Amino acid sequence: MLDVRDLSIGFGTAPPVVAGVNFSVSAGETLALVGESGSGKTLTCRSILRILPGTAQLRRGVIEFGTGASRTDLLKLSNRDIRDIRGDRISMIFQEPMRSLSPLHRIGNQVAEVLTLHRNMSAAEAKKDVLATFERVGFADAERAFRAYPFEMSGGMRQRAMIAMAMVAKPDLLIADEPTTALDVTTQAQVLGLMKDLQRDTGMAMILVTHDLGVVANMADSVVVMNKGHVMESGPAAAVLGAPGHGYTKKLFAAAPMIPDVATPAAPVEQDDLILELNKVCKTYTVRAGGWRATKQVHACRDVSLKLPRGKTLAVVGESGSGKTTCARIALGAENPDEGSEVLFRPTPGAEPVCINQLSRAQKVAFQKQAQMVFQDPYSSLSPRMRVQEALTEPMEIHRIGDRIARRDKAAEMLRWVGLNPDMLKRYPHAFSGGQRQRLSIARALTLDPVLLVCDEPTSALDVSVQEQILILLERIQEGMGLSYLFISHDLAVVARIADEVAVMRQGVVVEQAPPETLFYNPRHPYTKALIAAQPEPDVTRPIDLAQVARGAGSPSDWPDMFRFDGLNAPDLIQIEPGHKVRCHV
Repeated sequence: MLDVRDLSIGFGTAPPVVAGVNFSVSAGETLALVGESGSGKTLTCRSILRILPGTAQLRRGVIEFGTGASRTDLLKLSNRDIRDIRGDRISMIFQEPMRSLSPLHRIGNQVAEVLTLHRNMSAAEAKKDVLATFERVGFADAERAFRAYPFEMSGGMRQRAMIAMAMVAKPDLLIADEPTTALDVTTQAQVLGLMKDLQRDTGMAMILVTHDLGVVANMADSVVVMNKGHVMESGPAAAVLGAPGHGYTKKLFAAAPMIPDVATPAAPVEQDDLILELNKVCKTYTVRAGGWRATKQVHACRDVSLKLPRGKTLAVVGESGSGKTTCARIALGAENPDEGSEVLFRPTPGAEPVCINQLSRAQKVAFQKQAQMVFQDPYSSLSPRMRVQEALTEPMEIHRIGDRIARRDKAAEMLRWVGLNPDMLKRYPHAFSGGQRQRLSIARALTLDPVLLVCDEPTSALDVSVQEQILILLERIQEGMGLSYLFISHDLAVVARIADEVAVMRQGVVVEQAPPETLFYNPRHPYTKALIAAQPEPDVTRPIDLAQVARGAGSPSDWPDMFRFDGLNAPDLIQIEPGHKVRCHV
C-alpha cells in the first residue's frame, strides 16, 4: 500500500533531519514508527501527505502509494490531486488535537466535513455516520459531542474527536501520530481495539507513531526504530520487541515504565502529619443541555475524601471526565467546591489547618505561593511571547520576592535543579523539545519554594526516555526539598513507581483506594481491574484483555451487584482490610 524509499528531509543548509529512511506497509498491516522526540518520526509521516513546514526541503526520495494500476508517487502529484487523497484515501490523526481543530466550529460539523467533501453526502447523511463513529470511539453522549466546541471538551475527548475525523471516511491508509497519548488506559484500549476492528473490516494499512512500547506490542506487525533521522533497527514486531539488536532500542526498552511483576512490601504510610485533606468534596456544574436556555447539572465530584501526608505522593487515577483534574483544581483553590465541602491545608508540621475554600483574597495569594501546579501541556501553559527568564521570574514578581538580580539568579538555580543550562534563559519556549518544556514547567513551579506540588499528567505526552528523566527528577526534587505531590495520571506504570497511595476515580467518586503494592496486586473493584487489564505491556505474548476492560469500564449499572450503582446512589467507601478501601455494598 505504501513504499517509502531513501527519504531525506532538511532545513536550510543544515544536515538532513531525516536521512535515507526506508520502509513499506501492506494493506491490512500495521507499521510502528518508534523513537524519541526529535527522531524524525512525525516529519516522515507528514511528508507522505505533503504537509511539511514551509521551510522544510524534501531533498530526495520516493513515496509510492496504492496498489496495482492506481499506484502513484505522492511526491510527483499536483497540489489538486494530493488534496483529493488527503482525508479520503489517506487520513492522519494528529498529536495535538487542540491545535488541529478549529475553535470556531462545532466538533460534529468539522468531522462531517470529511464526508461532505469526499463522499458528496448530504448534511443529514453525514451526521448519521458521524454520530455512529462518535459512539464507536467512546463518546458517552454522541449528540452532545456533535454540538460541542473544542474548548468545551477535555484533552481526551478532543483526541477521540480527532480519531473519529480520521476514521469516518474509512481510508486506505491511516497515519496515527501518538493517537492515544492524551487518553486514559481504558479508552486507549477501546480505541486500539476500534482501530483493529476498522482495519479488519476495511483492510486499511496503518502507520502508528508512538513512544509507548506496550501499544506497539498490541498493535504492530512490524517496527521501525528511528533516532536522529536515521533508522536504527527494523523488522517484525515479535523479533524487535523480543530480542532487540541495536543498543538504542535496548535503551528505549530499559526506560519503559512497567507495573512490577511482584509487589515490594512498603512501610505503612503515616497519616499523622497531613499537609492536605479533602473532606466530602463535591462539585456540581450547570451546563447547556441543548435548546434555548435548557440546562442540566453535571456532578464532577461527589463526596471525595483524600489525605496527603507531608513529603509523600498521593496519586489520583481514572479515565477522562472522572473528576481527577477538578479535584486538583479544588485542592489548589482554583475552583470553589459545593456547600458543605472542606479542603484543609497545613503549611508546616503541627500548624493549625486553614480551610482553602474559605480564604480571603489576600490569604489565597499567600496560599498559592506554597502550592503550585505542573500542567499537562507545558506548551500551552508557557507564553510563546515570553522568554524563559521572564516566565520563571514572573511568579516572584507577583509575590514581590527579591530584586531583579536575585530573581534572575533564582531562575538560573531552578534551571540547574531540573537539569537545564542557565544559558537557556534567553530562549523562547518554541526552541525547546517537549521534555525540556516540561522541565521548564517544573522549574517555574519551584521558583516560589512551594511545599505542595500538584502534577497534572506531567509525563503523558513524553517519550519513554524523557519520561524516565522527568520521573527521576521529580523523585530527586521530592527528596531534596521535602515536597508533597498530588499526582494526577492515567498511566498506571508511572503511578506504580512514584506513588505512596493511589485513589481510583470513576464518574466523580473514589471507587478504590490503597497503596500501590496492594491496589495493583489485589484489586477488588471491577473498574480498577479494567484499568490494570488495559495497561499495555511491551510483550507481544500478553495482549490487552479487551473483554475485561469492557466489563469494568462499562456502565456502573452493569457491574456485579456488590459494586453496582445508578445515578447519584453510590454505595459507601468501605475499608475491607487495613489501608484498602473499596466502594461497595456491605
